[in-house]
Amino acid sequence: MIPYGRQSINLFDVLSVSKQLAFKSLTQGSKIEEFEERIAEYVGAKYAIAVSSATAGLHLAVMALELPANSEIITSPISFVASSNAILYSSHQPKFIDVDRETINIDLNLVAKEIESNKSVRAVIPVHFAGLPCDMEKLAMQSAAKGIKIIEDAAHALGASYPDGKKVGSCEFSDMTVFSFHPVKSITTGEGGMITTNSYDLYKKLLRLRSHGINKLNDSFEASLLSRSNGILNPWYYEMQDLGFNYRLTELQAALGVSQLGRLDKFIKERRSKVAWYLTNLRGIPNVEPVQSNCSPISAHHIFPIRVKYEPLKISRARLMTSLRERGVGTQVHYIPITLHPYYQKLGFGIESLPEAMSYYHEALTLPLYPNLKKSQQIKVITELKTLIDVSQDR
Repeated sequence: MIPYGRQSINLFDVLSVSKQLAFKSLTQGSKIEEFEERIAEYVGAKYAIAVSSATAGLHLAVMALELPANSEIITSPISFVASSNAILYSSHQPKFIDVDRETINIDLNLVAKEIESNKSVRAVIPVHFAGLPCDMEKLAMQSAAKGIKIIEDAAHALGASYPDGKKVGSCEFSDMTVFSFHPVKSITTGEGGMITTNSYDLYKKLLRLRSHGINKLNDSFEASLLSRSNGILNPWYYEMQDLGFNYRLTELQAALGVSQLGRLDKFIKERRSKVAWYLTNLRGIPNVEPVQSNCSPISAHHIFPIRVKYEPLKISRARLMTSLRERGVGTQVHYIPITLHPYYQKLGFGIESLPEAMSYYHEALTLPLYPNLKKSQQIKVITELKTLIDVSQDR
């Protein structure tokens, strides 16, 4: 079976984790700090905070903004549910804005209209879908006059660049950026995530929130009488100053992350090469078109989505996916629009104002893409897809 995505683990990764397991600390040690420093250096941000998942990172990022209760936060309906769940976790309200047909990123023209007309909007969480960065400079210009905060959901986009060449995560046009290290992402730590920022205040706040709300760095103690004995700082003393969480990454995960990070540029190069091959070999297949076909130079290419017009092909998506699986090709759909999920339906969200998201969902199909995908496997993917489409047309 050729899966739609897969991690790339080599002997150096195994040895890095084994060495950490055998000789070093397992949690809250120097390897996490090394991983954070390496990520910050790679993306060009001042600070990086490792967390247990990108979901945890989004949650903490929203919390760290300390927005007024029940604020509205704009985000995309074409994303994993974590993007908007993080808003709900913090007792705020998601405001879903439709996507652009060409990029499947949030439509910034619609975002501008919403910001202008809706005084309850306090932040935006743009999603860099499939690894293609949103136009962050444009979004920042739209948001600045209204004091709107920006958190980049870059779960798909480690290794991607903006048009000016700077890396996603540099936070030049945002307050924070959140990455994912799930196994199918650009690099993996098993599970895990990272928040980057250029704000020292946010950095301190995020460190505190990820570890039970306990004071970190140079946070001053609030209970001066408890913290000192005869004017001397009590060496055992610490304070819980916020209601935080245990969202820490382990040293073992960080060891794997450091090892993987050394091959990130190679991974991205491999993904871009395979995307270029797909784009060439999809030409001429009726009723099939790639998504984001002009983004290769800057995208991290987390996934390779295509659009299929199933009705004229006289085949359903379920039948096509099942038939491909029977022939050894795994596919997926990224994503079911968030507002279609029963939980969000119960909250009163709908799909009526999101026609492009719904149109994309009806046609979406994700083909296999990962660094170790072989050319012979890509040929098999395209061959089987063509065969099934040809058979459906002959009926």
